Amino acid sequence: MQSAARKAPLLSPLDIPYYSQWESPTLAASILSGETALQDIAAWPASGAVSQAEFITWANHVCGMCCLKMALAATRNDVIPILTLTRRSLPYGAYVQEGESIRGLIYAPFVEFLKQELDIAAQVRVELTTADLATELAQHQFFIASVHPGIRQPEILPPRTGGHLVLVSASEQGIITFHNPSGDKSATQSYVQLPVAQFERFFAGRGIALMPYGE
Repeated sequence: MQSAARKAPLLSPLDIPYYSQWESPTLAASILSGETALQDIAAWPASGAVSQAEFITWANHVCGMCCLKMALAATRNDVIPILTLTRRSLPYGAYVQEGESIRGLIYAPFVEFLKQELDIAAQVRVELTTADLATELAQHQFFIASVHPGIRQPEILPPRTGGHLVLVSASEQGIITFHNPSGDKSATQSYVQLPVAQFERFFAGRGIALMPYGE
């Protein structure tokens, strides 16, 4: 078993730009360690937030919208700020705010948002194995997969699966390739590659297949 994520040649036919859910990829490690607070991120206006307070409220909850931002940038050359996408999704119920608590991304409302607002076809998938991702990606350009956030340290056995979303772009020859919105360094951010068996330990068996080929 390989003990760490590794950089590798591009498997997807697309050139997929990388964006961090915190807007500052180089600060990701210090954000995760607590050395950098969200209020210290100078790049927050790039998120599309109307205020720094709005950015701070949402930054830890928008991994799914960051995945969508990357998919749109790759396929449509359209870079839409994460919080702009998030606000547009709220009337559909993609997120639910209850006081200071935010619940989401909620898959079915998100799929409806994609259809109505962005003309993107998508389907919720559940009860999958990591091996099933090859079939999904033969039919769709991307799969937004629910994984444990500890996937940035793949040598560690996670306590559970799920809780975070990554953008999977390829499953070939037993290797899963993905962009991680909360990667802590270059090697765990873009075009990360893990063997199927290793990815499986983090994968919750669910997610969203989007942008079918021939759409």
